Amino acid sequence: MEAIQRLGDLFVMRQDLLWSSLWQHLQLSLLSLLCAVFIAVPLGIILSRYPRYAEWVIGVTAVLQTIPSLALLGFMILLVGIGPTPAIIALTIYALLPILRNTYTGINEVDPAIREAATGMGMNWRHRLLKVELPLAMPTVMAGVRTSMVLIVGTATLAALIGAGGLGDLIMIGIQRANNEYILLGAIPAALLALGFDLVLRVTEKQTKGASYKPVIGLLTCAVALIVIPLLFTEKSSTDIVIGGKLQAEPAIVANMYKLLIEEETDLNVEVQSGLGGTDIVFNALKVGDIDLYLEFSGTILSGILQRDEFSYDPRTAYEEARDEIYEAEGLVFLEPMAYQNTYAIAVTQEFAEETGVQTISELEPYHDQLVAGFTFEFIDRQDGYAGFSEAYGFEFADVQTMDAALRARALVSGEVQLIDAYSTDPELVEYELQVLEDDSQLFPPYQGGALVREDTLLRYPEIEAPLERLAGAVTEEEIRQLNYLVDYKDADPEAVARDFLQEKGYIK
Repeated sequence: MEAIQRLGDLFVMRQDLLWSSLWQHLQLSLLSLLCAVFIAVPLGIILSRYPRYAEWVIGVTAVLQTIPSLALLGFMILLVGIGPTPAIIALTIYALLPILRNTYTGINEVDPAIREAATGMGMNWRHRLLKVELPLAMPTVMAGVRTSMVLIVGTATLAALIGAGGLGDLIMIGIQRANNEYILLGAIPAALLALGFDLVLRVTEKQTKGASYKPVIGLLTCAVALIVIPLLFTEKSSTDIVIGGKLQAEPAIVANMYKLLIEEETDLNVEVQSGLGGTDIVFNALKVGDIDLYLEFSGTILSGILQRDEFSYDPRTAYEEARDEIYEAEGLVFLEPMAYQNTYAIAVTQEFAEETGVQTISELEPYHDQLVAGFTFEFIDRQDGYAGFSEAYGFEFADVQTMDAALRARALVSGEVQLIDAYSTDPELVEYELQVLEDDSQLFPPYQGGALVREDTLLRYPEIEAPLERLAGAVTEEEIRQLNYLVDYKDADPEAVARDFLQEKGYIK
């Protein structure tokens, strides 16, 4: 009952976000389905006339449906950028197979005697198709449409990772915050939307069993109206700069800091598109020009983007290497970084630190055979994580448990484990009052954050460089942790958090 109450309270507080996300999801799903119908139905009709090609074409659509959703969405960014367009293309691809197969099957299963009778009545192939074959095949076609619709509604939740909006925004917020109420706030409407679409299509399917496709025409007209009419009343906003951000509170906060600083000191209009998934998605969006800049880290540029195995552990040297090499490789400009680093850390409870007096990772050695460590799957396998731990510190822990990032802090405070990996700016460190141990043997490389900007953007708007570098050398780890905490645990708006911080520090009025 308590969980239901929390969900109800969240619905009351965030119903504006829920309704806008639901509307985006509905339009995204409908448009993808219409595209799939307008492609697959004519193609199925053509294949029914040329059956020797049917197996090959249907096989290709089956192969396309096996491509992982995230991989296809990421690939689409390189072709058409971020936003609804790549999502619609990907969802259309996933929806083709059921409609194509059912259209082909439905037309082929029309009784040959009925075809002969239609021909005998003087009908040509076009009249026979429109008046006999297609109406009789329509229930089978509609069954395929129903299957595709349910598939689209479910897969469309992933479209949030590329800036397409929809109910996936709520689900992703819940996942990144380990907040079940947010997940349910997005998942339940998505399920209800799928059931609602299925009900409407099932009723339409039953009405078509009288060998008529007129109900389908009416349904298509309503769907097109739902998509087109709102567009006629939507005003397009002029945007000069688009700032991207990865999926987490911190990129959204910093992106809004950049936005507010630019708008404070220039006349430019700035838009923030945060929650775009991981590094690959945001970096590809930057390369194709769908965003102009985003928050990136020196260590991520060197190890993740440039695939460097070794680089300096001195923060300044690492930044300069990242700045010079990303410009040489991609023509991108990495501006001066902020003070904080978002790197790996080892965290313990305050009680453990006080009882043992441990302040550094090296000081864990006397206890290494008594402690249970809770590490994430990624941290376990990384050379700058536990894979390189024994080489840097000369010891290992007797018991290491792997766990999801969302569970590790709770496992620590409950006593199931005695130490965990974390990021140095994680809000969990604030929520659970955890102690970060000093990395005295420099296992974790420097990850200083700064704006990664397209060079053509700086050439077009040179006035943005000064505002973007106002934060250079500013914002400490403790400050960014507190800001992340406000967003993730107090459900504060990232733009409001960024504005309050900048006003408090005197950067904006």
